[in-house]
Amino acid sequence: MERPRFASDDPVWKAVGAEERRQEAHLELIASENHTSTEVLAAMGTRLTDKYAEGYPGKRYYGGCEHVDAVEELCLARARSLFGAEAANVQPHSGTQANVAALMAMLEPKDKILGLSLDHGGHLSHGHPKNFSGLFYEIHSYGVEKESERIDMERVRAQAQSVRPKLILAGASAYSRTLDFAAFASIAREVGALLLVDQAHIAGLVAAGVHPSPVPHADVVTMTTHKTLRGPRGGLIVCKEPWLKKLNSAVFPGGQGGPFMHIVAAKAVALREAASKEFQAYARAVVDNAATLARVLSERGLRIVSGGTENHLMLVDVSGLGLTGAQAENALGAVHITCNKNLIPYDPQPPMKASGVRLGTAAVTARGLGHNEILRLGAAIADVLHAPSDESVLRRVRGVVAELTEAFPIHVALASP
Repeated sequence: MERPRFASDDPVWKAVGAEERRQEAHLELIASENHTSTEVLAAMGTRLTDKYAEGYPGKRYYGGCEHVDAVEELCLARARSLFGAEAANVQPHSGTQANVAALMAMLEPKDKILGLSLDHGGHLSHGHPKNFSGLFYEIHSYGVEKESERIDMERVRAQAQSVRPKLILAGASAYSRTLDFAAFASIAREVGALLLVDQAHIAGLVAAGVHPSPVPHADVVTMTTHKTLRGPRGGLIVCKEPWLKKLNSAVFPGGQGGPFMHIVAAKAVALREAASKEFQAYARAVVDNAATLARVLSERGLRIVSGGTENHLMLVDVSGLGLTGAQAENALGAVHITCNKNLIPYDPQPPMKASGVRLGTAAVTARGLGHNEILRLGAAIADVLHAPSDESVLRRVRGVVAELTEAFPIHVALASP
């Protein structure tokens, strides 16, 4: 994407240009990243960033908000429509900020939460001891079964009956199987708990109808807008109508000041795009590409945690190759395939080494890679992980990556219609 030159701050613009070139030349397999459309990018770069708009449409603390009010109202309407929700808040700056607001609205300090263990695919804002969630609430965790590496809902039910949490938290950052939101809701009702779902990773899949929606089952649903939803970096909340007033107060003034109105505008654009038939086809392709990638890697002797994937991501256990996740991440990075090291369930390694890597297909699918390209990519990944020090292998795979990135440039694939 061509950008104007600003010689007055050359170091900044050199770094921006270098990052844009890196993204074009590398294949992005970090499951929490994606490539936005040019229209979403354009919305982020507007003068709406100049407008302070503390409060909500029609109830701002500053004057001159009539136009940003219109943008936020549009974004809210699109969020409600896309997810079939009674109410929404589109101001959270991030998924974690959305979770801050949800927990502030739904709980009192020291209340009990039952959520997915961080070591088994949960998220930092679901109870890490140094995160606000772990500091302010009493955290109890459910996990995946050692043999199946899947969540056993009967085991979750037994834990909930024992713990008697005030809130059950469903959602993950590294779980490749379909979440049973109806079962979570049933358990929550049985023990008198509230149900909060964090659908940060699967929001785009839910929007497109390729993953079951938590909205009919949960009291509150939080999400990010920059993963499978393919929007700007930010958070979003949808909820049952009775929760809206508390949630609005928890977002502002509870956890944030004025919203980023340029980001709200970009969220509105992304929500419009996500309602299209083209996006539905994209989301189906994301899931199909993930299944293909998992199958190729498995056929090449790499163990896929839980045996496969039903969404956009997978965990690959590289310990059988004598590697740590960190070593695998570095080896793939050297051939311009970007991923992240990740703990696998019951991992003996510490987090900064880990035994696995997490791979996701949202970004490469956004570029336009399809079944045949994913077959090539999977073979290339396996080649590198089987011979991470073989320079001839690395050189050949760099050539494969270069062919794919040149054939499927980001700026062409995601140009606005």
